[in-house]
This record gives sequence, structure tokens and C-alpha cells, in this order.
Amino acid sequence: MQAILGVIFHFIGGFASGSFYIPYKKVKGWAWESYWIVGGIFSWLIVPPLAAFLTVPNFTAIISGTSGSILWLTYFFGILWGIGGLTYGLGVRYLGVSLGSSIILGLCMVLGSILPSIYFDFFPQAGKDTFTMFITTDWGRMVLLGLLVCVLGIVICGKAGMMKEKEIKTDVTDPHGMEVKTEFKFGLGLFVGIVSGVLSACFNFGIEAGKPMADAANAVWKATNPAETGNFLFQNNVTYIIVLWGGLTTNFIWCMALNARNKTFGDYTKASTPLLKNYIFSALAGTTWFLQFFFYGMGESKMGNGASSWILHMAFIILIANVWGLILKEWKGVSKKTFTTVIVGILTIIISVLIVGYGNSIK
Repeated sequence: MQAILGVIFHFIGGFASGSFYIPYKKVKGWAWESYWIVGGIFSWLIVPPLAAFLTVPNFTAIISGTSGSILWLTYFFGILWGIGGLTYGLGVRYLGVSLGSSIILGLCMVLGSILPSIYFDFFPQAGKDTFTMFITTDWGRMVLLGLLVCVLGIVICGKAGMMKEKEIKTDVTDPHGMEVKTEFKFGLGLFVGIVSGVLSACFNFGIEAGKPMADAANAVWKATNPAETGNFLFQNNVTYIIVLWGGLTTNFIWCMALNARNKTFGDYTKASTPLLKNYIFSALAGTTWFLQFFFYGMGESKMGNGASSWILHMAFIILIANVWGLILKEWKGVSKKTFTTVIVGILTIIISVLIVGYGNSIK
């Protein structure tokens, strides 16, 4: 039952992440950098402490009682994660939307799930799963199998996207919806994709670095709820505050630079645009974005395993994004072979979710 609840929570988080950009499509007359940072203010600055305030008693005391080295490392990984997200667009430029996304998301999934467990092989911590556990236990090998199947699903979806790009002319956009110029350079694109994939995985590293704060929140909750046998559902909410400050730093600097370069500072007060609606839709998008990690934390508390949680989180994001593509008829006009390929990719990712969930159920 714990594994089932974990999968459900990760699905809700994945749905939020795969859907958050839809409200941005309702913003009128603003440049990307303007609505992105307005939404980001809610994603990374306003909503995280509000969520912690509503769910974690005395969360400010937990943060102030945490060592500076832990806070800095958690924040630093947030900065790196923010850079990874911003370089995503370069991967799209040099590799194309489908190939670039497949490489970056695949690397983000693999590295974000495997590297922390390798770290804990060298620096063991109580309650943390090591890579040795994954390769020496039945449940661990099942989780790794699910990871491999999900990567296969990403590759198949990427192949379908490349087939689509060859068959029909499409507007090329990066994952944030910005139009980008394509300039196929496989070597450079592969390098940028690897950099982006590695840095994008740093969010999970940040969660691991800030685990002492989550553990403190969990301990306080267990002390006040001695009858409870599980872990605190919202323990990660205090960690998110610090990680997302790092993401806010990189994104704020980049968006301000774009505002200056593109002369779009006037967007925030432009009377010719529906200002109230623009702010509301941007805030809605930003809040929806944060909900992915709100439910990620709930899922991780039930799964009891960071690697499995990261795999499921990424799998559901990719799954929901592809399903939205079908619903919004982004695959209209492609050949039957191409359409079948993307369906096979989606089904493969669904199978991977079931395998990872089963692996955790037999743990």
C-alpha cells in the first residue's frame, strides 16, 4: 500500500510538471523572460515557504539550526540545477527538439537516480540506499530494470519526434516554449546535452544534500505523533526552500539580462496588455510548477527511496508531456508509423513505472 500511494503521489507531481506550462499560453503581450520570472517568483520564492508554513511546524527554526555548510551545498546544487534548465534550450538548438530532449531527460533521470546511491556507497548514511543494494537485492535490480526500460521509452519517444520533424514542418521551441533557431551540430549538441543533463539532475542532489533538514522535520513530527509508523509526508518542504533559492538566483539573473537586452522591462506595467490576467496566469503556472515537488516529497516519504522516487518523477513528467502532445494534436498529420512509434514509447514508459513500483513493493 505504501508503494501504491507513493506511485500515486508521484503521478500527481508528474502531472503538475507536465501541465504547468499551459497557463503561460494564456499570457498575452509579454516576452518569455517576463512571464517566466513572474511565474518563477511564485515557484521559487513565494509558494515554497508558504507550503512549509502550512505543513512543517517551526520550519524557520529547522533552517536556522542547520549548519551553514549544509545550507550552502543545498543552495549550490539549486544554482547548478537552474543552469541545467537554462542550457536545455542550447541542447534543442544543436540536436533538435526530440533528440535533444531525449538525451537530456535520459541523462537527468539516470544521473539523478544513480549518482546519489553511488555516493552513499562511499559515505554510508543510515536509511540511505546504496548502489550496492541495487545490484545485490531483488528489489534493487527490479528498480534498475525499471530505469533501463524508462530510458528505452525516452529513446523511442525521441525517435518518434525525429520522424515527426522530418515529415512535417513544426515550430521549434525549447522546453519553456521559447522559439529557438536550429543549427544541427551533433558533437557540440552532445556536449551541451550532457552538461544540461548532469546539471538538471542536481535538483535531486540538492534534496539529498538538504536531507538533514527533512530528517529534522520528520523527527519533530514523529515526536508529536508517536502512534504513526510511517514518515512525515511533508518533510521535504523545508529543503525545497533552500534548493529553489538557488534556482531563483540563476533564473532571475538570466531573465533580467534578457529584459535588458530585449528592452522588455516595460512588460510588467504595459497598459495595452491584460495585466491582471497575465499576472494571474503566470502565478497559476508557477504554483502548478511547485506542486510537482510538493507531491514528489509526499511520494518519496512513502517510497522510502530517493532513486526510485526520482525515476518515477521523471517518468511521469515525460509521460504526461507526451500525452498532452497527443491531446493537443501535436502529432496530427504524421504517418501511421510515426504515430505508432510514439504510442509504443508512451506504453514503454508506463511499463517502466509499473516495474519500479513493483520493485519498491517487494522491498
